[in-house]
Amino acid sequence: MLQRWLARLFNLEKDETGAVTSGFVLFFLLFSGYFMLRPVRETMGITGGVDNLQWLFTGTFVATLAAMPLFGWVAARVQRRRILYWVFGFFAINLAGFALGFLTQPDNVWLARTFYIWLSVFNLIAISVAWSVLVDLFAVAQAKRLFGLMAAGASLGGLTGPVLAVYLVEPIGHAGLLLLSAIFLLAAAFAARQVQRWRDAHPLSAEETLHRQRPLGGSPFAGATEVLRSPFMIGIAIFVLLLASATTFLYFEQARLVEAAFPDKKDQTQVFGTIDTIVQSLAILSQLFLTGRLAQRLGIGVLLVAVPVVAMFGFLWLAFAPTFAVLAIVMVARRAGEYAFVRPGREMLWTAVAPQAKYKAKNFVDTVVYRGADAVSAWVKAGVDMLAQQPAIAALLGAVIALVWAFNGAALARMHRRMTHPTDP
Repeated sequence: MLQRWLARLFNLEKDETGAVTSGFVLFFLLFSGYFMLRPVRETMGITGGVDNLQWLFTGTFVATLAAMPLFGWVAARVQRRRILYWVFGFFAINLAGFALGFLTQPDNVWLARTFYIWLSVFNLIAISVAWSVLVDLFAVAQAKRLFGLMAAGASLGGLTGPVLAVYLVEPIGHAGLLLLSAIFLLAAAFAARQVQRWRDAHPLSAEETLHRQRPLGGSPFAGATEVLRSPFMIGIAIFVLLLASATTFLYFEQARLVEAAFPDKKDQTQVFGTIDTIVQSLAILSQLFLTGRLAQRLGIGVLLVAVPVVAMFGFLWLAFAPTFAVLAIVMVARRAGEYAFVRPGREMLWTAVAPQAKYKAKNFVDTVVYRGADAVSAWVKAGVDMLAQQPAIAALLGAVIALVWAFNGAALARMHRRMTHPTDP
């Protein structure tokens, strides 16, 4: 009776409970580890100087470009079902190395900058690969119902991680947080294995099961070429570009105002952690009870359009009231909406493409395009601030970007429906 009640409450069908639970745990562990380190990253970014943030964004983009051929090489030669294990294991080793560095050279500015760049690359690649696994394993109809539920694990992890950072940074330090994050990452790989085993026991087809046991093949640069050949994937790339640009404009204002209000490093870490806690608290309720039902009844479009519209009005408010309190409200609303609606909706788009694109093209868009947009918009924001000396100008530009973002999301939703339901009018 309890199982039937839970299935009805969360809109689950028979035999899906184990898969959803494992997917939830996968994202919980991955995001707990990442969000535990996110306040550390923001602190390291300020250590290098707020005026140098655009250089960190540029360095992140260059590092992403360097990482993509390596990921492409792994994806071409490793079985689809094992790509995540290789990626997560590699990053866990990296975390252990940084932990040793922070223990021996805690005030090294270049180590701080390197970690900032590394975590920014790790974040996108690890999360993209985790979603690639789910996009590969779940059918379109299942994705609409279940992706929001599994994404709730990300929000719960995003809520748990900052709390751990706030309370553990004092007793175990930054190095201890990194080692704990590495343990979470390895446990997340085990959760992904459970999802794979569920699909093996409930295959969509025997042919698809066999294909997941083979490498994808192709060139290490195939992701970029696949995107350029597909109008649909180009549209997704533009969506990600606009999302990253709007995010970067708000991020720079956050860094500037936090540096001015909280000069102590540990205070900064706690402020960033508190903001993350509020964001994830709002997101998880939406993911558990709203996201799947909205996508199933109203379609993906509502997930892709609502947040850009909210962001547009938030930028307009910020243009007329450029204070930390207003910025915090806008930042929380945009980020909570991104985790609850935009990210699941964006991942649902990839259910309509071929298996190779779900790993290679998707990872190219989620990393190179995202970080490229970060770098370009960072320099645009720095240039606007330098020339105009008025925060309102940058906020108005952000509102225009958010408006274009909303129109792009609506167009992608229509394209996805035509691809997955070609007989619909």
